[in-house]
Amino acid sequence: MKRVDPVGMTRETLVNPQRTALLIVDVQNAEVSPYIQETQPEYYNRVMNEVVPRIKTLIQTAREAGSEVIYTVIESLTRDGRDRSLDHKLSGLLVPKGAWGGKVVDEIAPGEDDIVLPKTSSGVFNSTNLDYVLRNLGVEAVVVVGVLTDQCIDMAVRDGADRGYFMVCVSDACASYTEARHENALAAFGGYCRTSTTARMAAELSGQL
Repeated sequence: MKRVDPVGMTRETLVNPQRTALLIVDVQNAEVSPYIQETQPEYYNRVMNEVVPRIKTLIQTAREAGSEVIYTVIESLTRDGRDRSLDHKLSGLLVPKGAWGGKVVDEIAPGEDDIVLPKTSSGVFNSTNLDYVLRNLGVEAVVVVGVLTDQCIDMAVRDGADRGYFMVCVSDACASYTEARHENALAAFGGYCRTSTTARMAAELSGQL
């Protein structure tokens, strides 16, 4: 018996730019700090020389296409981080409210009317009102880029899919501390999204596909 798709979609269904949000995850100063440069030089170079320029391209394309551009960053709502998740407390992960580490890197800084959501967990859907915001905006598809592929990107993709959004991960606009971790994550959550590239996603948003 042939399976009938009740929504008339497949993973390859093209997104409607006016119903799409580009979600930029944790591309912030804390992820490219002097400590990261010293301890994770390959990752730092990949982020700054490959990932950030690709995200910049997607931001420009998304704006021109009428898509929403939304950022999330790891940052507490308090200076002492008392609002953090238990996991962040146990991990010693603290980016205080208003700290330099919580700012998006200058190369892709938010525009004056962009939405920036601070979070204190791996899952942006768990510790922010992203779901509420997306529904108010009429968003149906979420295109995810940023870091780390095997942590916060993974969570965003899975949680977004479970909430009914059409999820797309732009693989070459994401990174983790090692290429193996990056590739393993893409394989692990690939069933929850369509995996795309910067060039293809830019073409799709601009109506060239």
